[in-house]
Amino acid sequence: MPTILIVEDEARMRRLLELNLSEDGFTTLSAGDAESGLKLLGQNAVDLVVTDLKLPGMNGLEFLQAVKRQNAALPVVVMTAFGTVETAVDAMKAGASDYVLKPFSLSEMRMVIRKELDVRDLREQNRSLREALGKRLAHPNVVARSAKMQEVLATVERVAATNSTVLLGGESGVGKDLIARAIHEKSRRAAGPFIKINSTAIPENLLESELFGYEKGAFTGANVSKPGKFEMADKGTLFLDEIGDVPPVTQVKLLRVLQEREFERLGSTKTVKVDVRLIAATNRDLREALEQGTFREDLYYRLNVVPIDIAPLRQRKEDIPDLVNLFISRCTGDSGKPVNGITPEAMQILVNYHWPGNVRELHNIIERACALAKGLVLQPADIHLDLRPARAANGGAGFLPEGMTLEHWEDEMIKEALRRADGNKSQAARLLGLSRNALRYRLSKIGIADEGEKDS
Repeated sequence: MPTILIVEDEARMRRLLELNLSEDGFTTLSAGDAESGLKLLGQNAVDLVVTDLKLPGMNGLEFLQAVKRQNAALPVVVMTAFGTVETAVDAMKAGASDYVLKPFSLSEMRMVIRKELDVRDLREQNRSLREALGKRLAHPNVVARSAKMQEVLATVERVAATNSTVLLGGESGVGKDLIARAIHEKSRRAAGPFIKINSTAIPENLLESELFGYEKGAFTGANVSKPGKFEMADKGTLFLDEIGDVPPVTQVKLLRVLQEREFERLGSTKTVKVDVRLIAATNRDLREALEQGTFREDLYYRLNVVPIDIAPLRQRKEDIPDLVNLFISRCTGDSGKPVNGITPEAMQILVNYHWPGNVRELHNIIERACALAKGLVLQPADIHLDLRPARAANGGAGFLPEGMTLEHWEDEMIKEALRRADGNKSQAARLLGLSRNALRYRLSKIGIADEGEKDS
């Protein structure tokens, strides 16, 4: 049963409450003043406090505030003989859960105590449910503080329990492979193999044999039979990255596997049946490939059963601090370099950057910073971003880095010049080919104070 602490300077009232609450099955502790009550609170696990507001020494309001400093969630019921609205309001503002006016009936006190204990239990249940939800929508290798990534993990939770084919979309470097592995690990196939293959990493003439295997003598150099990735992934998951680059001939065989769960090895007439879940990923717009005729429409609809689009890092910047801290801890563990943190200024540089290479680029930047850092904490000077404009394939589109406006580009160049000049404004102005006044104007536009340090 719950333990109730009674703080009441009037011995008769204190004893009456002790007996009455004990008869109801509660465990009671009692004190005649606030100081003794705080001592008992520090020595015992207490579920609820009942206190008078008029106490010797430290008064009841001060005692209430001290209790809340120790345990903000502990319910406190106050008793007052004054009966004034102001007294009750002050107590509620200080954190009291409820109050009763003296004289009161013992049945009224019991009712208030039980109500507050019920409310406490409900709050604890809600907290536990929120924690469970937070754990459910989490994965050890996926940072998902942002709403966009929480939506992704929510979809992962729902689709993992099924056998549906999943198509992951998103720019290169956003972490599609991590989401594919999360789906596998949360599925009923988690005990089975997770096989990954990147279609762009394998020559086009070898991709079919890699996926479906081959028999001895199927082609020059095939000295032994070899199973393909589909056979290796039986009872598990096959993650096919860059599905948009699969050649048309292989697309036909992929469609058959998805439809019939069977295929033949290269150079064989024997049909192989497999139980494989396929997760495909692409950084291309497959609908555009459909219009161009480079991707089969029937295969697209077979793959696109459950589409999950992963937002680029620049659209979920809330995830950057957690990713940075994760990568610092990993780099420190791998290299033994004693880097244990990052300054707020350095973190702000990373948050403000547009990240054309997404999470992969962030990881590389942090790994390089940790390897070359001079101290235990990463400083702005340790962060080296690639601020070169992206090369345009046709001489026009893509002149600026993806996701960056001209104004943003200018702001980043000014910040980079300041970093290279170690904060010296005159030297930064010379690097940029600007006058000192022109730099001062631009600094004011981007919110950097000109502290007027000594120029050189």
